[in-house]
Amino acid sequence: MKFPKFKDLILFENENLIVVNKPAFLSSLDDRDGGENNLLRMAKQYSFDAQICHRLDRETSGALIIAKNPETYRFISMQFEHRKVNKVYHAIINGTHIFEDLHVDLPILNLGAKNVAINKQEGKAAETIFNSLKYYKHYTLVECRPITGRMHQIRIHLASQRANIAGDEMYGGKPVYLSEIKRGYRIGKDQEELPIMKRFALHARQITFKIDEKTEMTFEAPYPKDFATLLKLLDKFDS
Repeated sequence: MKFPKFKDLILFENENLIVVNKPAFLSSLDDRDGGENNLLRMAKQYSFDAQICHRLDRETSGALIIAKNPETYRFISMQFEHRKVNKVYHAIINGTHIFEDLHVDLPILNLGAKNVAINKQEGKAAETIFNSLKYYKHYTLVECRPITGRMHQIRIHLASQRANIAGDEMYGGKPVYLSEIKRGYRIGKDQEELPIMKRFALHARQITFKIDEKTEMTFEAPYPKDFATLLKLLDKFDS
């Protein structure tokens, strides 16, 4: 898969760190087989000592912090450890759901092999706050604010509310097809209709943290083309 050049992903850069808008389908770090391209490799070609400060799922797009030196990596890591980094994600979910500061506090157990489950006995603490931003007939745009940073946290917490992310088949989400929202839309006899988004609809929209001891900054990652297209079609045909 062809990705943009690393410099075209940069939202902010100074002598110590870079904030990028990670494309979907690009892994943050090396996978076990080490075969395909990933963000860490691209970052190291750009800046020799680059280290990824946190991860996004391969299919998730959006704001991600990269440290250019070990001191900055430690400085950012401590902010994550003490929950001083504020992250805001946007998700498009199946169904109409009214969330007003909904606080989901359900422990998550990592089962290995990129599988997790809600487990109140053995799971690690996991909290997310959800707010509905925009309502459609069959979908809702939701703001997700994770307080902790467990694997698949937003995805499984939404699924626990029967508010699965569109296209997230692992957690019961259904893809969005144009034929479902556009009245009178027909596809050719021998054609197979593809979903509007070929991934789950989750984007890391915003991140706020201290770039140094004195300065806190907020960075916003514009929607990628597929996410923006889905919203545009929902505005047109499902509002």
